[in-house]
Amino acid sequence: MLVGLLVLALGCSDGEPAATGDADGDAAAPAATETQTRVDASGEPVAADERRGVPLPAFEGVNLDGQPLSLSALIGKRFVLFGFNPQVESAERAAAALGQVAAARADYNFDIVGVAVGAPAAEARALLEAHGLEGIRAFDDNRAEIGRRIGFRSPVWLLLVDAEGNMLRVISNFGLPPNQDSVAEITGQLREMLRLPGGGGAENPDALALLGGGLKPEAPPLTALDMRDGSTFRLADNLSRGVALVFFLHTCPHCHRALTAIQTVLDTIPEAERPLLVGVSSLDRPLSVLPMLEDEGIKEFRVLRDPDASIRRAYGAVHAVPVTLLINSEGRIESRVEGWREERDPALMRMRLIKLAGGTPPMLLHSTGYSGNEFCGVCHESETVTWELTRHAGAYDTLVKHGADHQGECVSCHVVGYGQPGGFELARPLATLEAVGCETCHGRGGPHLSQGFAPGHDYEAVCVTCHNPEHSLGFEYASFLPKVSHAAMLAIAALPAEQRAQRLAEQRPPRNRLPMEADYVGTPACLSCHEQEYETWAAHEHARAYQTLEAKGEAGNGDCLRCHTTGYGQPTGFPTGGADDHAGLEGVGCESCHGPGGNHAPPEASKRGTILSLGDKCDSCVILQICGSCHDDANDPGFEFEVLDKIEKQRHGTSGALRAPPHPVDRAKPLPEGALRTPPPLNDGAMLALLDRALDDGELPATAPGGHKLGGASALPAAARTAARGSQKTERLAR
Repeated sequence: MLVGLLVLALGCSDGEPAATGDADGDAAAPAATETQTRVDASGEPVAADERRGVPLPAFEGVNLDGQPLSLSALIGKRFVLFGFNPQVESAERAAAALGQVAAARADYNFDIVGVAVGAPAAEARALLEAHGLEGIRAFDDNRAEIGRRIGFRSPVWLLLVDAEGNMLRVISNFGLPPNQDSVAEITGQLREMLRLPGGGGAENPDALALLGGGLKPEAPPLTALDMRDGSTFRLADNLSRGVALVFFLHTCPHCHRALTAIQTVLDTIPEAERPLLVGVSSLDRPLSVLPMLEDEGIKEFRVLRDPDASIRRAYGAVHAVPVTLLINSEGRIESRVEGWREERDPALMRMRLIKLAGGTPPMLLHSTGYSGNEFCGVCHESETVTWELTRHAGAYDTLVKHGADHQGECVSCHVVGYGQPGGFELARPLATLEAVGCETCHGRGGPHLSQGFAPGHDYEAVCVTCHNPEHSLGFEYASFLPKVSHAAMLAIAALPAEQRAQRLAEQRPPRNRLPMEADYVGTPACLSCHEQEYETWAAHEHARAYQTLEAKGEAGNGDCLRCHTTGYGQPTGFPTGGADDHAGLEGVGCESCHGPGGNHAPPEASKRGTILSLGDKCDSCVILQICGSCHDDANDPGFEFEVLDKIEKQRHGTSGALRAPPHPVDRAKPLPEGALRTPPPLNDGAMLALLDRALDDGELPATAPGGHKLGGASALPAAARTAARGSQKTERLAR
């Protein structure tokens, strides 16, 4: 089954599957083990593009009002598919958890889609409305056909689907006793898989806790009976050497490997310094648990009973195994790891355990590939904390939010080691190499393995590989460095939460990123050379932006004028006193996007480098920065996720011809019927731009072919002007 493949790809559940037809006892969701091999039902490896997961089967039906609804209408944005029978109790908890995250849909660009089964549409609608989900689309799947096509047997499930229609994550364990805590646990899982603030399951639940000095999170109280001898174990009485606390399922092979690896490391530490290994069993079945552990050779550790799941709830270890926490002698959590990755966790756990015992961690970096921030953070704690406060830490999440995490051009600057041996790969994405991490700036393995990567700690050459003119408008190394500097951020990290948030907000980019050295000249000054561009602009609502204010009686409102005129508030821009002397600056004109044209428009001015050209800029990076100065959340919610479509509606000049499409065509896939088999030819403007790049600017000839005079004649057809310039460039190339 499709879901079976997905679950096997992700890891182990923390409970045993319920019998078919059990209305409320689903199998638990899997732990994330990113690099485990996907296998089929017989246990054989399956070759697959791990990035894409399993494609969601196509289906269509009707919504709760009986109107047609198709899967195709959902593709293009991440969404959570919520399968539910409103008559089953766990549906209430799942709906309540979805209600907790529903308000973030617009800001984080995802949707929620219901699949109602086993009850009348009115009951399904009532459940959704009760939890603030009345606005979501929902299929009326009374016969549970959609669930069966996907592979679900249970009446309640949550499935994350990416923007391309691939199934990524499943939550289906709703068999715990119902209470508010269980709703919070489901909410935490949803936040984690949607990459929302406050998500559960992070290896370091609170990055600032890593600063030390008693700021690491305190381990919840723990008192339980030993499964072997019935004695009482109290965490507070066993902290002198530190504790390795492992939540496990006795039938889980990942748990066996984790426990064995931890025990192997502990055996190398002198007994007087050795941390205590303690396990908490997911199942309270001593007659099953203890013999299996004996058979696996896992003997030397305390096994605690947790029949009511109270310990697992307290530690957030309900839905996945193994979960390993290292707790220091002060009772504070040093680290938390979910799942077990055989290719990296044994070495990482060895470093952490030796440090927990008071020793110097061995440097067990990847010998040929990239290690990831986890390894760096064992020794460099404060640097890890300060990195978490930078925008570098959320770089990959930004791509996921915009549905660009499958585009190599974007991914390359939002991950570690893209295109390098052992680095991030699109077909095998590792969560440990997401974001702009330590090794992006310091080289593979940092100075330990990449000496001379940034001589003299001068990182400018590293920064500009991504912060280049195409992707980072107005980047200045000296002013940007403090925003990611460990030393500068350490002072911010030590501030109270409210002050810290304010300081970080102050570091965000300025609203206006355009070069401002020149004077504004007004849109009419552009017409003589850019006739086609002017025509495109004149037909767009930008040209009528000022008139919309006049119609609403807001032409005197400075807050509105800033985004409905050109250069408002600037010395030579639209005058703050009104439109009496506006010099063609009413509306959102050329200079609103390209910057002031005073050094570009005069006939004698050089045309290269005197105006901001956008034809070679990234739509999602640079152009969004410009548009976003007005099309922000306060004035145009959701614009950042629609920017590509908005740009296409007004694209002009050479930008459309010179840039690749925002979503490159996968040549391995058959093209849909009617699709272009070859790229369109370059238009005249694009041809000219290409020649401009190859040649220095020169004077135009006095006349064009056919005798047309060129001296500033705005009436000359654009095609004739282009032909004249093209003729001269061709002649110069021939010479």
